[in-house]
Amino acid sequence: MKKHIRIMLAAVCAFALVGAFALVGCSTGTEQKTEEPQQTEDQAAKTESHEAVELQLFAANSLSKAMDAVQQLYTQDHDWVTFKDTQYLSSGELNEQLAGGAYADVLISASKGKMDDAVEKGYVDESTRFDMFKNDLVMVAGEDSELAKTYGADQSFTLDDIASGDYSVAVGDASVPAGNYANQALSTIGCFTDADGKTGKDSAGTDGSYDGTPLEGKVNLQSSVGNVCKQAQSGAVDVAFVYTSDVYRFGGVKVIGVVPADTHKNIVYPAAICKDSTQAEAASEFIEWATTDAEAKKLWQEWGFELVS
Repeated sequence: MKKHIRIMLAAVCAFALVGAFALVGCSTGTEQKTEEPQQTEDQAAKTESHEAVELQLFAANSLSKAMDAVQQLYTQDHDWVTFKDTQYLSSGELNEQLAGGAYADVLISASKGKMDDAVEKGYVDESTRFDMFKNDLVMVAGEDSELAKTYGADQSFTLDDIASGDYSVAVGDASVPAGNYANQALSTIGCFTDADGKTGKDSAGTDGSYDGTPLEGKVNLQSSVGNVCKQAQSGAVDVAFVYTSDVYRFGGVKVIGVVPADTHKNIVYPAAICKDSTQAEAASEFIEWATTDAEAKKLWQEWGFELVS
């Protein structure tokens, strides 16, 4: 009899424990279910507290992949902001678009001179202008070329090698800042004749000629620095003058030499809010974030861009 009572008591205790665990499980499940909607509601509230914004950026062609990555990162935490199809063109072409009445909230140029033009013609608010990036000018060759094999390891190819006249080169045309910087450098070795007779940093690098120089008949002009890079990549030319960031952007080429900084004007990318922007505040917030956020800075670096500050 006593043995029977003990068995009954053990069974009751076991059922009690099972019930207790079931209650705890139900309670925990209920808490988890109520937390998830709360998080969604918080996110929705954050979005609803902002009006939907669409930003239109005009940016130098060399920024295309880096800017796309940064914009994608920005919208992850700012989902009320969308970016209209960002226009990536040469700095001269961006100004031409604005001159033709095109709308933009932000202009990022690869040339101080082209930004000066934008200020002078009233395309941007000068008070918002600042230098956003800096870059280097390099000489590249196709990654499988003999020049890449010879000079790719130590990047010892020089402007004097260009002055030998033994190589064909690709350079950006007058609308491409990288081409202007290249021409300034080439003028210091007698391979580009400035229309005003100036050389190096004193030259605009826009008006001039290669005629009568070692590069006569050997220059392939292109309308964007991206196309310049592709000329070397495809083997259409021996050497191309591009930015360091273009090597990251396109691949298929190797740096064989760095153009000395004292042979051309400083390479900076000025940015400014456009005068006709209807979203100036949101545009300023994006630019501020893009130059200060730690993750955004990492993305710029990954694509070969260095922030000025």
